[in-house]
Amino acid sequence: MKATEVPAITGAYLFEPTPYADERGFFCRTFDADVVRSVGIDPDAFVQDSLSRSVRGVLRGLHLRSGAGEAKLVRCSYGRIFDVVVDLRADSPTYRGLGFFELSDETQVTLYIPAGCAHGFQALTETADVSYRIDRPHDPAEDVTIAFDDPELAIPWPLPATSMSQRDREAPSLAEVLKQQ
Repeated sequence: MKATEVPAITGAYLFEPTPYADERGFFCRTFDADVVRSVGIDPDAFVQDSLSRSVRGVLRGLHLRSGAGEAKLVRCSYGRIFDVVVDLRADSPTYRGLGFFELSDETQVTLYIPAGCAHGFQALTETADVSYRIDRPHDPAEDVTIAFDDPELAIPWPLPATSMSQRDREAPSLAEVLKQQ
Protein backbone atom coordinates (compact mmCIF):
# COMPACT_ATOMS: atom_id res chain seq x y z
CA MET A 1 0.00 0.00 0.00
CA LYS A 2 1.27 3.47 -0.81
CA ALA A 3 0.18 6.90 0.36
CA THR A 4 -0.04 9.83 -2.06
CA GLU A 5 -0.67 13.39 -0.93
CA VAL A 6 -3.55 15.22 -2.64
CA PRO A 7 -2.25 18.60 -3.90
CA ALA A 8 -5.68 20.29 -4.02
CA ILE A 9 -6.43 19.64 -0.31
CA THR A 10 -3.61 20.05 2.21
CA GLY A 11 -3.49 17.04 4.52
CA ALA A 12 -5.63 14.79 2.31
CA TYR A 13 -4.18 11.49 1.10
CA LEU A 14 -5.01 8.67 -1.25
CA PHE A 15 -4.07 5.22 0.05
CA GLU A 16 -3.58 2.88 -2.89
CA PRO A 17 -3.55 -0.83 -2.12
CA THR A 18 -1.48 -3.45 -3.88
CA PRO A 19 -3.97 -6.05 -5.11
CA TYR A 20 -3.00 -9.69 -5.50
CA ALA A 21 -5.05 -11.06 -8.39
CA ASP A 22 -5.43 -14.56 -9.73
CA GLU A 23 -8.13 -16.72 -11.34
CA ARG A 24 -10.24 -16.48 -8.15
CA GLY A 25 -10.39 -12.66 -8.14
CA PHE A 26 -8.24 -10.46 -5.93
CA PHE A 27 -7.16 -9.76 -2.36
CA CYS A 28 -5.88 -6.44 -1.04
CA ARG A 29 -5.25 -4.72 2.26
CA THR A 30 -7.58 -1.72 2.56
CA PHE A 31 -6.13 -0.35 5.81
CA ASP A 32 -2.57 -0.49 7.11
CA ALA A 33 -1.82 1.28 10.39
CA ASP A 34 1.89 1.58 9.59
CA VAL A 35 1.24 3.30 6.25
CA VAL A 36 -1.34 5.63 7.82
CA ARG A 37 1.08 6.46 10.64
CA SER A 38 3.89 7.15 8.11
CA VAL A 39 2.05 10.26 6.87
CA GLY A 40 1.32 11.59 10.35
CA ILE A 41 -2.20 10.23 10.87
CA ASP A 42 -2.94 8.38 14.10
CA PRO A 43 -4.47 5.04 13.04
CA ASP A 44 -5.88 4.54 16.55
CA ALA A 45 -7.91 7.75 16.32
CA PHE A 46 -10.64 6.10 14.23
CA VAL A 47 -13.60 5.09 16.41
CA GLN A 48 -16.45 4.30 14.03
CA ASP A 49 -16.89 2.36 10.78
CA SER A 50 -19.97 2.98 8.64
CA LEU A 51 -21.31 1.81 5.29
CA SER A 52 -23.76 3.43 2.87
CA ARG A 53 -25.41 1.87 -0.18
CA SER A 54 -26.63 4.13 -2.98
CA VAL A 55 -28.13 3.59 -6.41
CA ARG A 56 -27.01 5.30 -9.61
CA GLY A 57 -27.48 9.08 -9.50
CA VAL A 58 -27.94 9.31 -5.72
CA LEU A 59 -26.11 12.32 -4.34
CA ARG A 60 -25.01 12.53 -0.70
CA GLY A 61 -23.58 15.74 0.68
CA LEU A 62 -21.92 18.09 1.01
CA HIS A 63 -21.48 17.24 4.70
CA LEU A 64 -19.11 18.29 7.45
CA ARG A 65 -19.09 18.58 11.22
CA SER A 66 -18.91 21.74 13.30
CA GLY A 67 -16.77 22.00 16.42
CA ALA A 68 -13.62 19.89 16.19
CA GLY A 69 -14.72 18.54 12.81
CA GLU A 70 -14.33 14.96 11.71
CA ALA A 71 -11.55 13.22 9.80
CA LYS A 72 -12.48 10.19 7.76
CA LEU A 73 -11.22 7.49 5.47
CA VAL A 74 -13.60 6.88 2.54
CA ARG A 75 -13.52 3.92 0.11
CA CYS A 76 -15.94 2.68 -2.52
CA SER A 77 -16.00 -1.03 -1.70
CA TYR A 78 -18.50 -1.90 -4.45
CA GLY A 79 -19.37 0.04 -7.61
CA ARG A 80 -18.06 3.48 -8.51
CA ILE A 81 -18.57 7.01 -7.17
CA PHE A 82 -17.64 10.59 -8.00
CA ASP A 83 -16.24 11.92 -4.72
CA VAL A 84 -15.82 15.59 -3.75
CA VAL A 85 -13.84 17.27 -0.96
CA VAL A 86 -14.02 21.01 -0.19
CA ASP A 87 -11.37 22.46 2.13
CA LEU A 88 -13.14 24.77 4.60
CA ARG A 89 -10.28 25.17 7.09
CA ALA A 90 -9.69 28.95 7.17
CA ASP A 91 -6.00 28.48 8.12
CA SER A 92 -5.29 25.95 5.34
CA PRO A 93 -3.12 26.89 2.33
CA THR A 94 -5.77 25.16 0.18
CA TYR A 95 -8.75 26.94 1.82
CA ARG A 96 -11.80 26.64 -0.46
CA GLY A 97 -9.88 24.24 -2.67
CA LEU A 98 -11.84 21.41 -4.26
CA GLY A 99 -10.71 17.86 -4.92
CA PHE A 100 -12.54 15.48 -7.26
CA PHE A 101 -11.92 11.75 -7.21
CA GLU A 102 -13.36 8.65 -8.79
CA LEU A 103 -13.33 5.85 -6.25
CA SER A 104 -14.22 2.32 -7.30
CA ASP A 105 -14.23 -1.32 -6.31
CA GLU A 106 -11.68 -1.99 -9.03
CA THR A 107 -8.97 0.08 -7.33
CA GLN A 108 -10.12 -0.03 -3.66
CA VAL A 109 -8.30 3.30 -3.16
CA THR A 110 -9.06 4.96 0.19
CA LEU A 111 -9.29 8.74 0.48
CA TYR A 112 -8.29 10.42 3.76
CA ILE A 113 -10.31 13.60 4.36
CA PRO A 114 -9.00 15.89 7.13
CA ALA A 115 -11.31 17.42 9.73
CA GLY A 116 -12.74 20.73 8.54
CA CYS A 117 -13.37 19.60 4.97
CA ALA A 118 -16.81 19.09 3.46
CA HIS A 119 -17.46 15.80 1.68
CA GLY A 120 -20.01 14.50 -0.78
CA PHE A 121 -20.35 11.91 -3.50
CA GLN A 122 -22.58 10.66 -6.30
CA ALA A 123 -23.14 7.00 -7.19
CA LEU A 124 -22.11 6.28 -10.78
CA THR A 125 -23.14 2.61 -10.89
CA GLU A 126 -26.44 0.83 -10.27
CA THR A 127 -25.18 0.02 -6.78
CA ALA A 128 -22.37 1.77 -4.92
CA ASP A 129 -21.29 0.83 -1.41
CA VAL A 130 -19.14 3.38 0.42
CA SER A 131 -17.20 2.49 3.56
CA TYR A 132 -16.25 5.18 6.06
CA ARG A 133 -13.82 5.08 8.97
CA ILE A 134 -14.44 8.12 11.20
CA ASP A 135 -12.37 9.59 14.04
CA ARG A 136 -15.24 10.83 16.27
CA PRO A 137 -18.55 9.40 17.40
CA HIS A 138 -21.42 10.92 15.44
CA ASP A 139 -23.29 13.80 17.07
CA PRO A 140 -26.24 14.97 14.93
CA ALA A 141 -26.14 18.38 16.66
CA GLU A 142 -22.81 19.04 14.87
CA ASP A 143 -24.02 18.13 11.36
CA VAL A 144 -23.54 20.84 8.74
CA THR A 145 -24.75 20.56 5.16
CA ILE A 146 -23.87 22.75 2.16
CA ALA A 147 -25.88 22.92 -1.06
CA PHE A 148 -24.53 20.42 -3.56
CA ASP A 149 -25.35 22.81 -6.41
CA ASP A 150 -23.89 26.00 -4.92
CA PRO A 151 -22.76 28.09 -7.92
CA GLU A 152 -19.74 29.35 -5.97
CA LEU A 153 -18.43 25.77 -5.83
CA ALA A 154 -19.57 24.82 -9.36
CA ILE A 155 -19.06 21.11 -8.74
CA PRO A 156 -19.23 19.21 -12.05
CA TRP A 157 -21.51 16.38 -10.86
CA PRO A 158 -21.40 13.82 -13.68
CA LEU A 159 -25.08 12.78 -13.53
CA PRO A 160 -28.37 14.47 -12.74
CA ALA A 161 -29.17 13.94 -9.05
CA THR A 162 -31.85 11.22 -9.02
CA SER A 163 -32.33 11.15 -5.26
CA MET A 164 -31.06 12.84 -2.12
CA SER A 165 -32.15 13.39 1.44
CA GLN A 166 -34.44 16.27 2.35
CA ARG A 167 -31.58 17.70 4.41
CA ASP A 168 -29.33 17.76 1.32
CA ARG A 169 -32.07 19.22 -0.93
CA GLU A 170 -32.69 22.09 1.51
CA ALA A 171 -29.04 22.79 2.40
CA PRO A 172 -27.86 26.41 2.59
CA SER A 173 -25.20 27.91 0.35
CA LEU A 174 -21.53 27.89 1.27
CA ALA A 175 -21.70 31.65 1.97
CA GLU A 176 -24.57 31.10 4.45
CA VAL A 177 -22.73 28.29 6.22
CA LEU A 178 -19.52 30.34 6.52
CA LYS A 179 -21.46 33.27 8.05
CA GLN A 180 -22.70 30.94 10.81
CA GLN A 181 -19.23 29.74 11.78
